[in-house]
Amino acid sequence: MGTLSTNIASLLGNGVCICFSSTWLFVISLSSLLLFNFTSAQSSLCRTTCGDIPINFPFGIDDGCGSAYYRNLLACSDTGKLEFRTPSGRYPVRNISYADPHILVVDPFMWNCQDRDEFRPTRPFSLDSSTHFSLSTQNEYLFFDCREDDVIIKPKPSFCERFPERCDSSCDSASYLCRHLPDCPMALSSSSCCSYYPKAMESLRLMLQYCSSYTSVYWRTVGVTPPYDQVPEYGIRVNFDNPVTIRCLQCQDISKGGGTCGFDTQTQSFLCLCKEGNSTTYCNDPGNSRHNKRVAMVSGTVAVLSFSGAVGIGAGIWYLNKLRDKAPVTCGVQSNENRLF
Repeated sequence: MGTLSTNIASLLGNGVCICFSSTWLFVISLSSLLLFNFTSAQSSLCRTTCGDIPINFPFGIDDGCGSAYYRNLLACSDTGKLEFRTPSGRYPVRNISYADPHILVVDPFMWNCQDRDEFRPTRPFSLDSSTHFSLSTQNEYLFFDCREDDVIIKPKPSFCERFPERCDSSCDSASYLCRHLPDCPMALSSSSCCSYYPKAMESLRLMLQYCSSYTSVYWRTVGVTPPYDQVPEYGIRVNFDNPVTIRCLQCQDISKGGGTCGFDTQTQSFLCLCKEGNSTTYCNDPGNSRHNKRVAMVSGTVAVLSFSGAVGIGAGIWYLNKLRDKAPVTCGVQSNENRLF
């Protein structure tokens, strides 16, 4: 208390004018800093859903959760909408399958049934080649109103629809999907349509230089008897690798504490996130006892410091109010009449 009073007196004696509003601003700022330190010392669990979409390993929507390979690639909006981040933008996620690892995303810039022959400005969808994502071969791309002087458009044999890698790079004007557009087979009345599977992102960008628009259709498995076991739907299927490791399986094991697989945000090395603190193995590992105690000790120390800081701040306010009652203060003006000391 004496030290705090001396420091305040020293500030005022050096010509620093403290008004009531600025005093409270100082108090609020210092209190916020202490509260932030206290909060950051607590261990937290990762969110497991975004809207109605489950978020499981290897993904995470909180930093430090899931695999470091997919850090910051998924984001959950304030309204509970999951988005997928790529170099070409942020795209709504319709579904995530973990059994058959893939993400289904929607590109709002692509053609849809409501557009009909009116083509909106579009942009090519792209993926970062350094990530563990890849475009599925179950995607089929339809291009509309292409310039025939620049794009080779011709009908292909029927087997090319299932095995495009065995055929040439022309755009198939006899495509089944062009003749039976999903949900709206009669949407196009005057525009051409052809199907083409780009083998690289650059091919997709080049096609859009000569075509008015495009869309992506993927074949969704419905689990009935072939050949009717797949139905076409609009969207982009993006496959992902699931890097499940022995350490992650041990971390998730209920008998070993039932932790959550994550990573160190500084080093990106594996961490098992537990209610009592983080572990490099699993939650109930006896070798983690010191680590867990250290986490608890840090939290307790910050709590004590926060309480002490609050007491000190309260004493400082009382002392300033006492001084203010004894002498007039005019903020911004320093004279012999308004000096406190």
